[in-house]
Amino acid sequence: MRVGFLTTITLLFLLPAISVVGQSRTENVVLITLDGMRWQEIFQGADKDILHDKRFVEDAADADSQYWDNDPIKRREKLLPFIWGTIAKEGQIYGNRSLGNKVNVRNKFRFSYPGYNELLTGFPDKRIKSNAKRNNPNQTVLEFLNKKMEYKDKVAAFASWDVFHYILNQQRSGVHVNAGNDTLGAQKLSARERFLNQLHKTSPSPWSSTRYDKITHQYASEYFANSKPKFLLIAYGETDEYAHGGHYLSYLKSANKTDAYIQEVWNWIQSDEQYRDKTTLVITTDHGRGNGRKSWRSHGVLQKGSNHTWFMIMGPDTQALGEMKEKQHYYNNQLAKTIVGFLNLEYPVHGSYGGVIATAMEH
Repeated sequence: MRVGFLTTITLLFLLPAISVVGQSRTENVVLITLDGMRWQEIFQGADKDILHDKRFVEDAADADSQYWDNDPIKRREKLLPFIWGTIAKEGQIYGNRSLGNKVNVRNKFRFSYPGYNELLTGFPDKRIKSNAKRNNPNQTVLEFLNKKMEYKDKVAAFASWDVFHYILNQQRSGVHVNAGNDTLGAQKLSARERFLNQLHKTSPSPWSSTRYDKITHQYASEYFANSKPKFLLIAYGETDEYAHGGHYLSYLKSANKTDAYIQEVWNWIQSDEQYRDKTTLVITTDHGRGNGRKSWRSHGVLQKGSNHTWFMIMGPDTQALGEMKEKQHYYNNQLAKTIVGFLNLEYPVHGSYGGVIATAMEH
């Protein structure tokens, strides 16, 4: 009995240390998307053939001075300094196909609504085959979390594209969604919130369904500071819009600005006790694009390369492995279960075949 008693006492002292191994330290998740951002620019920086094509870049000298270098490593650092200066050192980056590390979408349509559905639900749905403003019949991770007592009214999404109201089925899910032409509608607005609403109204974008990312980012910033969400989605949209328009320099500048926005988000996280060392940051895209001058503007089922994507993860439960160089194949539909897994929850999705990304959760 003496030996058993000592053994029990010893185990009781060890239990906290043992539980840490299987228990995530993440209490909050921030998910960021860059619509239609190609893996080529993420991992190689500016594309020389497109950058020096007058159809897509009017001022080649300006473009060269900002984003060109003969070394692709330096090129990507010029384009995305925070991603390659911080996330590559403290987190993990997946999808460099040149190294055999591949990420793909599973859905066969390879454009936005099907891509976001796959990302946010964990499985592709053949019923979602357009960008039409129709409520998503599937439950997203945001709705799943918002139904739980500890996350109720602590789940929010800010998006540049107005279709997110329908992707997230705001009417059914009850998730706080601010997208497209929405302004901040609280009864009592701060001076800054009133300023942002006025800025939004007086700075219309050239796109009918997508607002400028700076509005989305600033609205998200105010909400983050004032409402303290436990799950926040920020969906930037300019990269896709500029690419479709054939404005390559604007596409690069938008990606560069979004890199700065991501740095600001990380600074928010690190400066707040509720979030610091308790928050996982996930960054990805909804679809890829074509390769080279002829097809970089387009994506879809007939455009080769449209299913090529990427993702990044940084947080307290993710080892600092940097750019993933192993020959492995991952899919966007794995991110839903992975995100919920960081929060120590199981995500039950019927028909889901996107398993947890184990390498991202080994701390």
